[in-house]
Amino acid sequence: MTLGISICYRIMDSKLSHFSKISGPGILFACTAIGVSHLVQSTRAGADYGLLILGFVIVVTLLKYPFFEYGSRYANSTQTSIIDGYKQLGKPALWLYFLLTVASMFFVTGAVGFVTAGFFENLFGIDFLGEWTVIILFATCVGILAIGKYTVLDSLVKIIAIVLLISTVSAFLLTLYNGPIDHVAGFEPKELWNASGIFFLLALMGWMPTAVDLSSWNSLWTLERMKQTNYKPKLKETLLEFRLAYLITGILAIMFVVLGSYMFYGSGDDLPNNNSLFAHEIVTLYTNTIGDWSYIIIAASAFTVMFGTIIAVFDGYSRSLQKTIELIFSKKEDKIRTKFRSFYVIFLFVLSTGSLIVIFQFGHNLKELVDFATVLSFVIAPIIAIFNFRLVTGKYLEKSFQPSKILRILSFIGIIFLSVFALFFLMIKFYPVF
Repeated sequence: MTLGISICYRIMDSKLSHFSKISGPGILFACTAIGVSHLVQSTRAGADYGLLILGFVIVVTLLKYPFFEYGSRYANSTQTSIIDGYKQLGKPALWLYFLLTVASMFFVTGAVGFVTAGFFENLFGIDFLGEWTVIILFATCVGILAIGKYTVLDSLVKIIAIVLLISTVSAFLLTLYNGPIDHVAGFEPKELWNASGIFFLLALMGWMPTAVDLSSWNSLWTLERMKQTNYKPKLKETLLEFRLAYLITGILAIMFVVLGSYMFYGSGDDLPNNNSLFAHEIVTLYTNTIGDWSYIIIAASAFTVMFGTIIAVFDGYSRSLQKTIELIFSKKEDKIRTKFRSFYVIFLFVLSTGSLIVIFQFGHNLKELVDFATVLSFVIAPIIAIFNFRLVTGKYLEKSFQPSKILRILSFIGIIFLSVFALFFLMIKFYPVF
């Protein structure tokens, strides 16, 4: 009996040790996704439109899945990032990726940073620093990444992910037990199929579970994890780790929609447009179900989640820009590392400066900044989706590493879905019909 238990323990310990070698990229992806798209957009969706919006969250999460997975698939199969793949498609494709990244990165980082600053102010009860909160936050991120880079990031987000998962699941289960709030007399739900409703729907889908162009980050993190552990996982191992992380992000998105619906929908109140007040409402959402004693714990957890998101965003954009510049301007591979090594830190400073300008430009209008950034990501999505699909289904990847027929079909549907909605948005933006 004792011998059997000992053997089982050793087997489990061995499997956990093995899994720890491949875990990291998927968790980083989850932390990046769970930030604004879940805490802000999913909660707003439930609060404004109730469970009606739930179907869109599930569909867009499912249809975007292949394009994120292809980043991990390509990195494991070729031992290069999917950005290297864009160069294989031709220099115009690489340049287009670069221009799309530059066009969106300041708005995306600004939106995430502004939300994070709100949770920071809520946690510490700060209301007098103003824009200095974001400046201090960005300086901290740049400092951590410039010194520690992937090692610090990888260690930090694993702790964050556990805290978020436990607190969100607890609040969700207690909310289901308590049931939805009673609707106030005369409550009329918001109309989804008008200009403002459609714009929010596009914004919600733009970052659900996150922006498609961020799929390149996952390929870079996959390669960095291999370098860190000196272990090359099999393709099925890399995909398993990513799929688990993606499944968790999808489930949590559903939970946040339900939380927003049960706690706010029908109350007659709108979620605040100020980042600090919005953070307070989100934290209160948890404490109303778990108990007032948990306020400081949830406030700390929410800020930690958002901090994990913003630091991952800084790393992802700077890392991808560095790689893109290397591929565009380098002709000899052996000179790449020494020539462009310092560009990572340079891009950290450029990204923080540009994002601060965007935040100052939008003032304290949280919803406008977040919606603009997320809609921009949605318009870009079809282009990156097509790039990723071509790389894993054509001559650029061996047949044995290519996706299944089911995944190909899902990709076709996803590309059509993203393209139609992106074109629809551009149409109503320049030729309004509502």
